[in-house]
Amino acid sequence: MISTGRIAIVGIGPGSLDHMTPAARAAIDSADTVIGYVTYLRLIEELLDGKTVIRKAMAEELGRAEEALARAQQGERVALISSGDAGVYGMAGPTYEVLFEAGWTPESGIDVEVIPGTSALVACAARVGAPLTHDFCAISLSDLLTPWAVIARRLDAVGAADFVVAFYNPKSGRRSQQILEAQRILLRHRSPDTPVAIVKSAFRPRERIELSTLGQMAECEIGMLSTVLIGNSHTFVRSGQMVTPRGYANKYDVASGTVFEGEQAGRSLSTGLTGWREALAASGETAESLAAVFNLPLAEILRLREGATLSPEEILAWCARWAEIRLTLFGPASRPTLEVRARAADMRVAGGELAVDLPGGSLRLPWPVPQATLSGQTLYAMNSGGEVLCRIDAGDAT
Repeated sequence: MISTGRIAIVGIGPGSLDHMTPAARAAIDSADTVIGYVTYLRLIEELLDGKTVIRKAMAEELGRAEEALARAQQGERVALISSGDAGVYGMAGPTYEVLFEAGWTPESGIDVEVIPGTSALVACAARVGAPLTHDFCAISLSDLLTPWAVIARRLDAVGAADFVVAFYNPKSGRRSQQILEAQRILLRHRSPDTPVAIVKSAFRPRERIELSTLGQMAECEIGMLSTVLIGNSHTFVRSGQMVTPRGYANKYDVASGTVFEGEQAGRSLSTGLTGWREALAASGETAESLAAVFNLPLAEILRLREGATLSPEEILAWCARWAEIRLTLFGPASRPTLEVRARAADMRVAGGELAVDLPGGSLRLPWPVPQATLSGQTLYAMNSGGEVLCRIDAGDAT
């Protein structure tokens, strides 16, 4: 077993040596061999004197990782280079995949360490103001390794949830439509005036910054070296700076620092979890209408309203209290698909199913259901994933 081999997966930051961490420089300085994409190695050329340098092309990530492993197995100290942070769309992921496929463990004699660096997302944000001050996410628009259906679903989710979003790999010579599709999906949820920043090569000699809007961003110059930052519904641009407020204006008069009536410094907002739960309980609205208003799963509204949770036996006993019930079945995403009326006397459990006898036949549901919640005169049965399977509305009492 070779005990002297080492792989340092090094995030070199945005490209300027001034923004590289001391730990990253030390890892490169102590390396025998430095491996990386040719463009990234060019950024740190002055640190490579006396090193064995292996330059790889784009899309050779697995080859870089395999080369690093082979040299570490021979006892070499290897610095495997990533731009930005190695763990954010960088070399850390493919390297560990190669290592585990080869049977590597921390006890196998090769030391592996990820050296963090400033990611493109953070570097680009710093050049345009403070767009990431509130909740944000990153999505790669590259469909080389990820199905577009997965990317589209994520885009729709972050659009609906009002995240600030950063696009990595937004466009290339052969991938020009993905950015247009992403724009179209987000425009279903956001105003065309939503601020957008396109930053190319942040902190590098050819840096280029352009401020635009969601409606017009496709007219901007966007390429593989660009990171696209798209604001949320509260993001604004002033004096050339893109800012997403943290939310202080919900609690304080920002000019004076005075706490608004009904709020307390250091405590949750009056519309925080506790206050919101109380408002849901007192609203008088149906669970379904509240789910639609807040764009949340029906099961989440039911849970927050703290309705009574029933066992399978209690469900049948509750149904037996009524001369007639209305049974509504739900499909994917808790959408109603079928509604029937039945009598509790026509319901029976057999063979792991709940059978409901109807004039035209028998309706069968999996039984028992993992969980059920009673909200007023309505009972909701849900699966283990929190999706609503059916709703039972009470009729007249027996």
